[in-house]
Amino acid sequence: MSKARVAILISGRGSNMEALIRAAQASDYPAEIVGVFSNIPEAAGLETARAHGLATAARHHRDFPTKPAFEAALEAQLTAWGTEYVALAGFMRLLSAEFTTRWQGRLINIHPSLLPLYRGLHTHEQALAAGARDHGCTVHFVTPGMDEGPVIAQARVPVMPGDTPETLAARVLTAEHQLYPEALARLVRGEVVFPG
Repeated sequence: MSKARVAILISGRGSNMEALIRAAQASDYPAEIVGVFSNIPEAAGLETARAHGLATAARHHRDFPTKPAFEAALEAQLTAWGTEYVALAGFMRLLSAEFTTRWQGRLINIHPSLLPLYRGLHTHEQALAAGARDHGCTVHFVTPGMDEGPVIAQARVPVMPGDTPETLAARVLTAEHQLYPEALARLVRGEVVFPG
């Protein structure tokens, strides 16, 4: 079976990255992880990726004079790995319209809320402040707007009495680790496509 070539972009510990790596180790999983890229050279997830025998690369965005210059370096690395799909896993940089358009339909992200609710940061605090009964996570196509791309899949978790942002985040993260590999598999099998 020919497997789709996926690169993962991270900025931190990369727990969703690790969920994708573990899923891709299964012989019947339709994608392989060809490399992990971080914009933070000291990101803990890079060591995790190396421990799994994966290629890694890091280029700090602050080392580049402009966003296009940084994205050119990122693009060069993706090309070197023969990347077909890109999965963001806690990558804390907004990508340009040029980059997201070039990768349209092949660039995905996981976000810790039921989009379109609670875009951006501090989603668990936002859900609790709003008195939400349900919270969750969303895998979506990446477009130029922050957390605005078409939804691929969602998972719901209940908000429990007495929840704090930390307890709610932990419950959502468990759902993320299951949802992201499933959504990526559906994408590379062609079961979901960018609308339009």
